[in-house]
Amino acid sequence: METSRGIWTCTTDVDLLLRLAAGGFDWLALDAQHGPVDRAALHVIGRALAGSPTPFLVRVPAVDAAWIGAALDAGAAGVIVPSVEGVADAERAALATRYPPLGDRSWGPFATLWGGTTSTPEEANQAVQCWVMVETSGALDDVDAIAATPGVDGLFVGPFDLSLSLGTTPEALLADHDPAGPLARVVAAAQRQGILVGGFAGAPEGARAFVAHGIPFVAVTTDGAVVAAGVGAVLGDL
Repeated sequence: METSRGIWTCTTDVDLLLRLAAGGFDWLALDAQHGPVDRAALHVIGRALAGSPTPFLVRVPAVDAAWIGAALDAGAAGVIVPSVEGVADAERAALATRYPPLGDRSWGPFATLWGGTTSTPEEANQAVQCWVMVETSGALDDVDAIAATPGVDGLFVGPFDLSLSLGTTPEALLADHDPAGPLARVVAAAQRQGILVGGFAGAPEGARAFVAHGIPFVAVTTDGAVVAAGVGAVLGDL
């Protein structure tokens, strides 16, 4: 099981994002739910990252077809969709990520505005990734149906909201290796459908805990944590 190591970012600073994209991570995630990334920033960031070999995902603010479309129009390799309460939300998210006849995404890639190249609808439908967050008790209850939803390419665990929803803590959630436990249920549902499974760790120790659960696609740190670690390392050497 090969670990895919990503970095979670909340910044709109293009220079920092370009440095992070060149830093060796397998992917970046832009947070438009709990970060300052808005529709205008998407255009600027998408243009800047268009030449980067490191793909980026966007955690959109909600199950919102317009936002999902805008993230993909900006050049995102996929979207991470939060606030999913059940299979109906997953179906809406999946349809929004793909052009007809597989979905209802509207045509309008941003790359045409800056003279870039665009994929055909068929190519885009094949390449895009729709990650549905499992972070509510409703999504956990529906996890098998969500995993089986056409167009859902991966389940993404949000440990903070999921633990709040279940009345526990992120630490306890990650420490629970019961075969009937929440994370085991998510992994089993993904494996049954042959789709991806990932999660937000935020720190290397959390990432190791996710990998131990069979969740290899992990946001191992954040932009803020990397900057803080760099500052600490520099000052520690003086």
